[in-house]
Amino acid sequence: MIHGLKPYPAYKDSDVPWLGQVPQHWEVRRLKNVCHLAYGDSLPTETRQVGQVAVFGSNGRVGFHTYANTRSPCIVIGRKGSFGKVNFSDNPVFAIDTTFFVDERFTKANLRWLSYLLGWLRLDEVSKDSAVPGLSREDAYQRTMAYPTAVAEQDSIVRYLRHVDRQIRHYVCSKQRLIALLNEQKQAIIYQAVTRGLDPYVQLKPSGEAWLEDVPEHWVLARLKDVAVVQTGLTLGKNYQGMATESYPYLRVANVQHGRLDLTQIKHVNVPPRDAAGTTLKAGDVLMTEGGDIDKLGRGCVWHGEIPECLHQNHIFAVRCDREVLLPEFLVGVISSRLGRTYFQITAKQTTNLASTNSSTLRAFPIMFPPVSEQRAILEEVASQTTQLDAAISRTENEIALSREFRVRLIADVVTGKLDVREAAAALPEEVKAPENIEDGAALSEEDEEIEQVETGTEAEEELDADS
Repeated sequence: MIHGLKPYPAYKDSDVPWLGQVPQHWEVRRLKNVCHLAYGDSLPTETRQVGQVAVFGSNGRVGFHTYANTRSPCIVIGRKGSFGKVNFSDNPVFAIDTTFFVDERFTKANLRWLSYLLGWLRLDEVSKDSAVPGLSREDAYQRTMAYPTAVAEQDSIVRYLRHVDRQIRHYVCSKQRLIALLNEQKQAIIYQAVTRGLDPYVQLKPSGEAWLEDVPEHWVLARLKDVAVVQTGLTLGKNYQGMATESYPYLRVANVQHGRLDLTQIKHVNVPPRDAAGTTLKAGDVLMTEGGDIDKLGRGCVWHGEIPECLHQNHIFAVRCDREVLLPEFLVGVISSRLGRTYFQITAKQTTNLASTNSSTLRAFPIMFPPVSEQRAILEEVASQTTQLDAAISRTENEIALSREFRVRLIADVVTGKLDVREAAAALPEEVKAPENIEDGAALSEEDEEIEQVETGTEAEEELDADS
């Protein structure tokens, strides 16, 4: 994709230390001299969920409306929760609600080029230091950039980067499809093991549930409440005025992924020790999410005491198994299998964007299990059969990460003039023009927004955390 690319023939000093040299014929400008950041209308809350036109606000997509207040194409820039996030749309109509945007009325530059540039400028780093951080238009205007004055050169940059984006998008999508297939194979192995065991000739008996298959005759059939305690989490936002509090780390929905923990960002909360005691995690607890995307509802993993005195938010359940009869790892296998997925989909309370369960439904979860010694044997066999699958998934995820890193680096080199793509762009075949949805981002902006959202469920998690 970068074969044959070279620097520009001549450069000059930009007089900006972090920008370095720029092409001789480019200018160094501040953002305020390139575009105006317009501000969207404040749409009534009650009208955001009706109509046929998508609405995008300061925290991303917020619903629908019956009219549009922008022109297409258009750049939308997050102002609050997703401040600085850059999205681009070729769609003919949509509405902007209380956030910044740029369309053809507010710049003479190629809008697509400007969207790449704004993504590189990292406007998310330009925010007011307040209780609710937000993008500062005045500070954003002071951002300095290298500016190719010829629109034809901006067009060439766009042509080349869009070509690269399409190649990366196809590559990442194919890799994500591979991961999905590997996960399907892994889940088939787990499901067979946690519902039938290791003996293919075992005698079976009815499960007693219409949606469940027969189970091994010697296995125990019970409800989760019979073999485990379900601990609910801490509700944030309580008023502890006048009470002595201490700071504790706590887990959010985003920290609990499918089969693993993501502890890269841990928040803290000040609560009285008495309240903390009832929501403190213990090693061996099975963590399960209360809500999110329907296909991820109830996802979970085992807590091994990674963080001392750690609490959990009320959108996470901590299931404490009676280990004399049920191993935590075996419970995770059951919950993450097709059996668990089916139960939570049948019993979930669903809204437009979210699905949720509750502690009563979780306690009523039908659990089937063999003696502990057999559970251990099943877990060992599952690990043996899925080790290579896990390694393949990890390699593929790493390949995706590297392709995203390559894209970010390439865009930085092109929009700052380190690489000249004019000749390469001229040699590219004609592209087929198709409208682009604003939700696709600025041609894979923000590390391509987890293309096709195969694994994240981020929007649902942010909404859950906001509720607290």
